[in-house]
Amino acid sequence: MEWLLVLVAITLGVPAAAWFAQERLIFFPQPVVSTAHLPARAAPFSVDASDGTKLRGWIVPDAAPRAPAILYFGGNAEEVSWALADGRWPRGWTLVALNYRGYGESEGSPTAHALLADGLALHDAVAARADIDPTRIVVFGRSLGTAVAAHVARERPVAGAVLVSPYDSLAAVGSHHYPWLPVSLLLRHRFEPAVDAGRCTAPLLAIVAEEDSIIPVARSRALFDAWAGPKQWLAVPRADHNTLGATREFWNGIARFAAQ
Repeated sequence: MEWLLVLVAITLGVPAAAWFAQERLIFFPQPVVSTAHLPARAAPFSVDASDGTKLRGWIVPDAAPRAPAILYFGGNAEEVSWALADGRWPRGWTLVALNYRGYGESEGSPTAHALLADGLALHDAVAARADIDPTRIVVFGRSLGTAVAAHVARERPVAGAVLVSPYDSLAAVGSHHYPWLPVSLLLRHRFEPAVDAGRCTAPLLAIVAEEDSIIPVARSRALFDAWAGPKQWLAVPRADHNTLGATREFWNGIARFAAQ
């Protein structure tokens, strides 16, 4: 009888722990440690979300009077200033990124619903600026952020989308890593970018690491296949999830896509 009680406790306890701890399994908020690495022209940029939450990040403006813009949505353990500081971004583009709720100096706590809505708020704030050409806004998502970028691409008229390590469904990714859990039943934070992808008509560049240990390539391919608009697939050999952005193929692909 004792072993049966232990089995029941495990059977019920593990899913319960996953239910209550999933925020800590999905979101890894990072603080702003320093801003010294940002380029000199970077300036603080903030947006008031629809519920009044203050979201903070930076804009790295281009000198052109009506510049195209890249909106960057980062990964689940990313403080976005480090991405904006990279010197390999295509020239001639304004870069904008906000830290997710609870990340950096942004207020609030992250949820799937809030992050998707915040992506739209960022787009609308940037598109309204006099120094931005609203017809040439590209959304750029990495890992978790590909769901936010895909949602913006569905709901707003963007010029293109770059999705790095994309996925079709967070539940599908979770089931890959935790096959013994009923992830689809437990998951409260529903990121389902494949649903948005089916209604996205903007050009897509999907960049994947052939040896990605976090987002299975099959999940990236499922998102790519669901995308309704013109699309390009770039698979970088010998790259993993966290080394993909350090490769020459990665940045060359982005430059070619931006030039188009």
